Parts: sequence; C-alpha cells; structure tokens
Amino acid sequence: MRESSWRIFAAEYNDATHVVQGMGEKAPKFVITPLGAKINRIYIVGVLTDVENIAKEGIRWRARIADPTGIHNVYAEPFNPEAASLLADMEVPSYVAVAGKARIYEPEEGAVYLSIRAETVKNADAHLRDLWVLEAARGMKMRIDAMREAMSMSIPSVRQLIELGYPSRVAEGVVEAVKFYGDIDIDHYEILLREALNYLVEGKMETRKDLKEVEDKIVQIIKNMNVDDAIEWDEVVSKAMEEGISKEDAEDAISSLMDKGLIYEPELGKIKLI
Repeated sequence: MRESSWRIFAAEYNDATHVVQGMGEKAPKFVITPLGAKINRIYIVGVLTDVENIAKEGIRWRARIADPTGIHNVYAEPFNPEAASLLADMEVPSYVAVAGKARIYEPEEGAVYLSIRAETVKNADAHLRDLWVLEAARGMKMRIDAMREAMSMSIPSVRQLIELGYPSRVAEGVVEAVKFYGDIDIDHYEILLREALNYLVEGKMETRKDLKEVEDKIVQIIKNMNVDDAIEWDEVVSKAMEEGISKEDAEDAISSLMDKGLIYEPELGKIKLI
C-alpha cells in the first residue's frame, strides 16, 4: 500500500536521527522525527533557492528548497528524468512543489543524513505555499499536543493516545519518538511553529522580536540600495552597522532571512531579495 505524504517543516525533518524498518517483506524504512512524524513519503512547497547538477557523468540534480523554518535538500535522480528535467528548468528563485520519498543516508552507526528523493516536481505560487504552511503547522500542532500527552504518561501508550483522539499513525510515531529521543524539547518546536505562522500573519509572534525588527531593516537596506544584481554580503552588513545595527545582529538576520527563503545567495558572498 502506498504511504501517504507528510507535510512537514524542514526544521523538524532535519532534526530526525531515528530510522525504523517497517514490518513485512520489502517493507519501507521510516524516518521518526522528534515529534513523532513517521515518514516514508513527504510533500513540500517552498522557494527554490539553488539547483545544480552534481553528477560526474549524466544528470543528477540537487536542489535547496526553503520553508519558513529552514532548508529541505532535494535530489532528482537519473531514473526519474521527468522530475530531474522540470527541476533543472526552473528559475532561481521560484516557488516549487515536490512530492517524494525520504532519502536516508547512514554512512556509519549513529550518523543519519536526510534529504528528499523527488518523484514529482511542479511549479507553485505564493498562495499554494501559504496553504502548505498552514497544513504543515496544523500537523505540527497535533504532534506537539500528542507528544505532551505521551510525556505525561508513566508509560506512553499508542492505545491511550488513540483513545484521546489522535490518529493511529501519529500515536505510533509519538510513542516511538519518546522511546528513542527521551525528553523532547517541546518548547523548541512551539517556537518554530509560531515562527512559521508569523510568516503568514505578521505581528502575531513575540518570540525573537528584536531579530524580526533587524530582519525588516535588512530587507529595507537591500531595497534602498536599488540595484538589480546581487549585493555583497559585507556591503549589506556595513550599511546595517551605519544604521546602528551590530555586525552580529546583521549577520544573524541575514542568515535567518535566507533560511526563510526571503533572500538567497546566487553566488558565494552575495545576496539578493527573492
């Protein structure tokens, strides 16, 4: 049976270090995130910030796709030429939707590197991206609530979580996550959730307020420079310092804006607004 696709933010997916093997012959592997998402398939919508052919021979594309919490690394393999071709032809930056499978690389015990192996690639727009953010946020909120319930139990139980109204696939993942990760930092993921929703509803989040103000100033500085080409990173930082922003805050804000897909780095050391 084909696994359903998870809508999940990059920050949660990339935090995962636990992989389990499904039951039965030819059963798939699943990535278990710290909040209990049990992922074999994944669907993302975000901003394509970089794409390159990394094959020594032939075609194998690697792309970076930003959502409000971080970056998804996506690979389009030679055995799926349609997805590879579509990804290669897209402009940077642009909105893109990708459905695919969790790509798991375990070079040694205890080391897990995650990405996405693209199966379908489509052009998207800001409206579709915003709808995806809402869907991903709803799922994350459910897992946060389920995780809080599980961590309050003396022995976390799938049955108890289902009785509380959580879907079986969420209950199973949450219990497995508690077993593997132990004491999960739920507050960290609540902050990420608020940041993601703040991307859609300005002024609703107080967390990292000071950095948000610096981010707004950095965006305005870049706009005021009124150039079509990419701008030197150091030049933007210098302009920020002239306006009373510390070098550290300016660099943190630029990095945060890149993670959110609001600016990108078309070449090393240069940045540009999306």
